[in-house]
Amino acid sequence: MAMTRVGIVGLGTMGRQHMDAYRQMPDVEVVAVYDHHPERAQAFAQEYGVRVAQSLDELLQQTEIVDICTPTYRHAEYALPAVEAGNSVVCGKPLGRTLEDCERIVEAVKEHRTPFMPAHVLRFFPEYRTAHQLVKSGALGAVAAVRMRRGGDFPRTKSDWYADFNKSGGVILDLIIHDFDWLLWTLGAVERVYAKALTFRNLPYLDYTLVTLKFKNGAVAHIEGTWCDPGGFKVNFEICGDSGMLEYDSTRQVALQIAARAEGGAGGGVQVPESPAVQNPYYLELRHFVDCVQRRLDPEITVEDGYNAVRLALAVIESAQTGRVITL
Repeated sequence: MAMTRVGIVGLGTMGRQHMDAYRQMPDVEVVAVYDHHPERAQAFAQEYGVRVAQSLDELLQQTEIVDICTPTYRHAEYALPAVEAGNSVVCGKPLGRTLEDCERIVEAVKEHRTPFMPAHVLRFFPEYRTAHQLVKSGALGAVAAVRMRRGGDFPRTKSDWYADFNKSGGVILDLIIHDFDWLLWTLGAVERVYAKALTFRNLPYLDYTLVTLKFKNGAVAHIEGTWCDPGGFKVNFEICGDSGMLEYDSTRQVALQIAARAEGGAGGGVQVPESPAVQNPYYLELRHFVDCVQRRLDPEITVEDGYNAVRLALAVIESAQTGRVITL
């Protein structure tokens, strides 16, 4: 069996999540990992029995697929050289911290024609995938209104980059970009946005937003994102059409639940289904990308999808900052 060689850049919460997924793939080998904190790279390498690349260049030379799991504001600095070197790239969401970063990535992918996928993992969560398929199949009729909520406690890391708006974009760009991508995928283009947020009130370790979106097809959505809830991570949604309604609430699952709090507050804002019956969405997402690279197919999530989600999130941030309705 030909092994697909993978390198992981960024070895925090998401790097571990992805490493665990690749280890379940018999045709994939993580041949090298890289982190700009050498001590973190060494600890990761010892735990997983993988080799540490001393530089990004070294990692690029040894791998076919590069998986970028760094904080948002560093995505472009690693994605661009990887794309330019001809490696296939899967990059964490959001695609970049600024629209300019995203534009540079889109241009590079077009120019070098390398397989690229923004890791909008929500599309691989079974409830959200099924909801998308039901809406698309017309099961709810014409969709009129959507309500979505996502959140938990404020994510804490050693470098505390989530608390720096210039690095993370706060709860709007980091967290509910999941819902923005799902909505764009499911309902199409957004016409205008209006948002309120705590993001700019300088309340340490508290962030919250309520966003209203008007879609070109006439549907309205409101999305609530919170990093104010110490009661654990929760998501829910309600999708109403003229012939039915779909509801999901993660707290009402009868699946096996394990609640453990990470040291120093909540973990890195990453949630995995607790049910052993559910295939891990991170596995499904990365398996999809590996299959696409192996079979020379286009990934289901495009670099433009990544760009569009960031563009929408930044418009929402602008509305929250200015108090104005922003037209896209």
